[in-house]
Amino acid sequence: MTYAAAGKRVLITGASSGLGAALARQLAARGAVVGLIARRRDRLAEVLADCRRASPGSAMWVADLADTAGLPGLAARAAEALGGVDVLINNAAVPKRRPVTALAPDEVEDVMRVNFFAPMRLTLALLPRMLARGSGLIVNVSSVGGRLGIVHETAYCASKFALCGWSEAMAVDLHGSGVAVKLIEPGPVDTEIWDHPGSEEPLYQGPKVPADQVAEGIIEALGTGTFEHYVPDMKAVVDAKNADIDAFIAGSAGLKTKASPR
Repeated sequence: MTYAAAGKRVLITGASSGLGAALARQLAARGAVVGLIARRRDRLAEVLADCRRASPGSAMWVADLADTAGLPGLAARAAEALGGVDVLINNAAVPKRRPVTALAPDEVEDVMRVNFFAPMRLTLALLPRMLARGSGLIVNVSSVGGRLGIVHETAYCASKFALCGWSEAMAVDLHGSGVAVKLIEPGPVDTEIWDHPGSEEPLYQGPKVPADQVAEGIIEALGTGTFEHYVPDMKAVVDAKNADIDAFIAGSAGLKTKASPR
């Protein structure tokens, strides 16, 4: 079923590049009014300019999602400027490719702030308005790394596992309320997350799916009644892990060739 984006007010985090920018441009081209959030003003302004060609009412906010205390105010400003938020897409994420033996607690907490606590705070800030009008859509972009552990990705996987659990339980709590939840689990996407400062070189050297292609899959998922979506479809890998987790752990530890799926 094609997602009817026209007229929807969509707030997207991590919108200055990669998957977030691709989502913003494609949704604007389909008639959505997009609100863009990211740290890099120049890059964000470029994406906004592209979006405004098709959707003049689109807007942007420069913010560091690691500053979680400021997010409720940011959500309120965005909702006021857009006239409400129909769809929240929690897309922003940071990696931390490092063996657990080399991780500092502060590094793990930094990853959790951006990858989990920021989506949580934005959701809780916008949810009352959605519930009051009886409609809304919360889209959490997790990762295949939210369903299986990946070597040297303990911090990243912890944050994405948290986002998966949060999304699933929230979908239960909100069932029948008019507010829907979508959980998106991308595989390897060709974005800047592979070249993130402060992370080791990625062990994964396999093919990566273009961000535009994954964005198309996510937008298609928005028009379905299904909660969980693997884009591209790597559910078979997760099912194999669940069938024999001990074999998965032993195999992954032995190969030492897996890396972050986003």
